Amino acid sequence: MEKKKRVSKTKVTNVSIPTSLYERIEKRIKETGFPSVSSYVTYILRESFVKKNEKKETFTKNEKEKIKTRLRALGYI
Repeated sequence: MEKKKRVSKTKVTNVSIPTSLYERIEKRIKETGFPSVSSYVTYILRESFVKKNEKKETFTKNEKEKIKTRLRALGYI
């Protein structure tokens, strides 16, 4: 029986990282379900962007106080 190659529809590019970092990642992913260093790094970068976007959606203390003041004025609080 022939092995089927998994074909990715996503375009990719190469990124250079220090060999020492690559080797550390290789050791780390042995204990995980990640099939390659590339897939692990891609996951970490995506998570980083998600966290950054989540932070943008939060309000500053000043903005929260303005919202609370407005809600009180409208009778919701």
